[in-house]
Amino acid sequence: MYRKIYQQLLDWKRISQGHSSLLIEGARRVGKSYIVNEFGQKEYRSFVVIDFNQAGPAIRELFQHYLDNLPEFFLRLPILTGVPLYERESLIVFDEVQMFPRARAALKYLVADGRYDYLETGSLLSIKENVRDIVIPSEEHAIQLAPMDFEEYLWARNEAALVEFLRNCHADQKSLGGALHRKAMDLFREYLIVGGMPQAVETFLNRMDFAACDAQKRDILQLYRNDIRKHSNGLALNVEAIFDAIPSQLQRHERPFKLSALGTDARMRTYQEAFLWLQDARIVNHAFLTTEPSLGLKMNLDQSRLKCYMADTGLLISHTFDEKILASNEVYRKLLYDRLGVNLGMVMENIVAQTLRANGHGLYFYSSQNSQNKEDRMEIDFLITKPSLTNRHNICPIEVKSGKNYTVNSLRKFISKYHQELHTPYLLHDGDFQTKDDITYLPLYFAHLL
Repeated sequence: MYRKIYQQLLDWKRISQGHSSLLIEGARRVGKSYIVNEFGQKEYRSFVVIDFNQAGPAIRELFQHYLDNLPEFFLRLPILTGVPLYERESLIVFDEVQMFPRARAALKYLVADGRYDYLETGSLLSIKENVRDIVIPSEEHAIQLAPMDFEEYLWARNEAALVEFLRNCHADQKSLGGALHRKAMDLFREYLIVGGMPQAVETFLNRMDFAACDAQKRDILQLYRNDIRKHSNGLALNVEAIFDAIPSQLQRHERPFKLSALGTDARMRTYQEAFLWLQDARIVNHAFLTTEPSLGLKMNLDQSRLKCYMADTGLLISHTFDEKILASNEVYRKLLYDRLGVNLGMVMENIVAQTLRANGHGLYFYSSQNSQNKEDRMEIDFLITKPSLTNRHNICPIEVKSGKNYTVNSLRKFISKYHQELHTPYLLHDGDFQTKDDITYLPLYFAHLL
């Protein structure tokens, strides 16, 4: 499976020249170890993987006793790992580095030594217990690995030609046409169900069985629950309550997370740390209310009003539906062709949030509930800034729609009120590309190209 992050690894190796380590952060089971092994095999004469989830006392003692004697450190490391090291031609990988924070702190000295390149992988890296009593090295450069996006899924599906065709159609602002649009939309819906977790993708492509894929996703969801109970340090009940409420809260389309669903006395000050824990674990993506669609979206943030999306939409579907219901591939076929009779708006909104976040956008939404003037009552799913900024017209509002019957009232009100701030208003839907009344209608499978 080709992952786009591979190019970032190549860029780091070329630019850093051993002067920084690279940390790949991401949720559990998102494919960090896989991509690092691919990189080590292809780009280095030799590479050593130290998995701190399994490393024995001999490896750990190296970091405890020999950091002040690096020649001895590097004499012992090849003996313990069975892998020879070559100056400036070897990569040393600290896998699951959160399990042994001392190794992460040691990178300050190892990078300064300059003999080898260093990669780290980890999850739950911001959790207090994983950074306690260490100084995070300034030589560490961090990047994020998200679940596979639609293009990566198409590559795994041997649809490289379609990837290029979609890019060209988006760049030229033209529609695909009936047959190709239906094919792209069918594959996009398949991607929604399978999701972007590599093990789930691999299982589905090998067996073409949604139920087998679902079993993989449920294993991942159980792993997340285990992490919550083990690592959330007294927050477990609150974190798990939020986690369990995500599907029902997303079903309240265009509404912020309703804390009263967690308990009549629930307040943001009580649950804020739990929300942050889920985001730090890369299990969810948060979107925050911004009160003004201006260049400084973050300056107008209301952190007490947020939406909580699953970081992977395939996991959301398995999290939403009972295992017995999904045991039948017939249910998946109905999901695939939008014939289940269930509002899938939350699924489409979740995949757009996931895609925007993976492309480096912050997640912001706009909501105005003016009880006096109905023209000021509107909800906009997402706001992003255009790539090159000017004095005016920088904000792109995005509305997400599922199915054939929908209105654009909120988007039209928003355009009327804030036209001087807006660049391109987008509506993402099941249909093909078109422009109408100053709104650009994009098929949902173009979301990754925004």
